[in-house]
Amino acid sequence: MTDTDGIKVAWGAMGGDPALVSRVSTVVRAGALQARLPVRELARACVGSCALAAAELGARRAGLAEVPGVRVDDGAVATAFVSERHLLIDGRAPVSFAPLSRFWRTADGWVRTHANYPHHRARLLGALELTEDASVETVADVLAERSALEVEEAVYGAGGLAVALRTAEQWAAHPQGAAVAGRPLVERERIGTARARVLPPLDGDPLLPAAGVRVLDLTRVIAGPVATRTLALLGADVLRVDAPQLPEDPDAHADTGFGKRSTRLDLGLAADRRAFEDLLERADVVVTGYRPGALDRFELSPEALLDRRPGLVVAQLSAWGAYGPWGDRRGFDSLAQVATGIAAIEGSPEQPGALPAQALDHGTGYLLAGAVLRALTEQTERGGGITLRLALARTAAWLIAGQGERGRAAAGEQGAIAREESGTAYTRPDAWLVETDSGIGRLRHALSPVSFDGGPSNWARPPGCWGTDPARWA
Repeated sequence: MTDTDGIKVAWGAMGGDPALVSRVSTVVRAGALQARLPVRELARACVGSCALAAAELGARRAGLAEVPGVRVDDGAVATAFVSERHLLIDGRAPVSFAPLSRFWRTADGWVRTHANYPHHRARLLGALELTEDASVETVADVLAERSALEVEEAVYGAGGLAVALRTAEQWAAHPQGAAVAGRPLVERERIGTARARVLPPLDGDPLLPAAGVRVLDLTRVIAGPVATRTLALLGADVLRVDAPQLPEDPDAHADTGFGKRSTRLDLGLAADRRAFEDLLERADVVVTGYRPGALDRFELSPEALLDRRPGLVVAQLSAWGAYGPWGDRRGFDSLAQVATGIAAIEGSPEQPGALPAQALDHGTGYLLAGAVLRALTEQTERGGGITLRLALARTAAWLIAGQGERGRAAAGEQGAIAREESGTAYTRPDAWLVETDSGIGRLRHALSPVSFDGGPSNWARPPGCWGTDPARWA
């Protein structure tokens, strides 16, 4: 995966004009996101295509004769792709993974579990017939006596999260792997004949391509929140809506809550449902990040949303895709790495490995934000509602396929990006970290890597406390 080819693929998946790729330049820094797989190249492509989509929409709204230049700096990208690790709240570092979220030896291989949230931990322990106070050692002893696939099925059957380690070849032969591989990187569909979107002209500094766009954010955990955090950077009015019975980790919210407001609504209550429908009536974009089908009982499928609000952009993010035998399963980046063969590639026969960042989450988040921006641009020309579907497992397939492409590029079979600078090596993230005061404390955080000439360099507002904003548009 070279810079040129990666950005062309991502930009093409969003429906962009291939000629605009020449507006992207790259600052290459040795040492950024080092891995066996081409993580750095994927990260550049996701961020670069997102920034290009922002620049294109900004040029359209500002009446510019030329799309502003986009600059993708490896240092900014590498820092942002581990933003959750760089966050400090009054000097305190968050805890990324709970004790039961890890790799475990099984009787015939390895399994990885995810138990950061209390309800996932309880379901994992219930599937293993263990009590709530079970220790790591006790869980390890139980898992060591079972096969990885047995654990996977038992835990998922109980509503928990566990995935057996597979090689890339095993995943390709799996029905879900085959289903994922047959889908586009970004699934796009135009629905209905709503009139062309009219966005008011822009002026001022910085240029905010998404200014005035209202985004309902129904996402949790990194990928979706990264996408909506990016739209907020670019001027969108983003309101995150969560169910009060599913509390968010406050540190995760602090990392991805920049630029947004956050409210809580129980859609099972009539008053809260009316409040949500009032929000939907004026929304331009809805982004969902729950497992496929989870919101259908509230009439929040993409089709139902577009029936009530023609002309919406509806973006649906999932771990495994909304199809195939795993289409209704929950998932996270760490589990997708294990299932798709990434952990096997990055590890050794003795121990599975991991990417240097939760790159499936972050990369898919920037792809999603870019796809939303491109959809808004397309709507100014053609109208209609637009649905977008992205999956972590599909991004993983792209990353694994890029391994061979990177090898060919190193052998001179591919050309390098036309506009490339060689920067100093990436050894410290300091140049891309800033400190900001907020209602939850003094925050040290990563800057956004999405950069174009005349665009914003930081968010207009820091994150607030989870769920404390009113359920109304700004």
